[in-house]
Amino acid sequence: MNWTFGYAMGAVALSFVAIPAAMAAPVPLQITDEAGKTLSGDAVQGAVVFHKCQVCHSVKEGENHIGPSLNGVVGRTAGTVAGFNYSPANKSSGIVWTEQKIFDYLQNPQKMVHGTKMTFPGLPSEQDRADVVAFLKENSK
Repeated sequence: MNWTFGYAMGAVALSFVAIPAAMAAPVPLQITDEAGKTLSGDAVQGAVVFHKCQVCHSVKEGENHIGPSLNGVVGRTAGTVAGFNYSPANKSSGIVWTEQKIFDYLQNPQKMVHGTKMTFPGLPSEQDRADVVAFLKENSK
């Protein structure tokens, strides 16, 4: 098992995530970038990038925080995690969280779902977004 950790500038606590060795290999994804190139992701690097998301989200099943649990998010319909109070915009969006849809959403959440409660400004790096999708995919099995 590999270990990675995140540290937010000015934060007091460190966050550690255990990364199974199987996650160290590139993860093939059903994602294309703006040029139409198929991307793969690095789930280990995705775990590192996901530390930005852990302020609000967990990948543990049933563990909602400010945002809903992202366990099993790949293939799930938006607004359907039990026990989470979604915005009407998200709940009625009709989005199914495919790998591509998550990749696109993470670029600018408010642009895709106007009225979402998610205030995260997005991840501009295509590779960071692909890596997070790989991490979520590996945690959705």
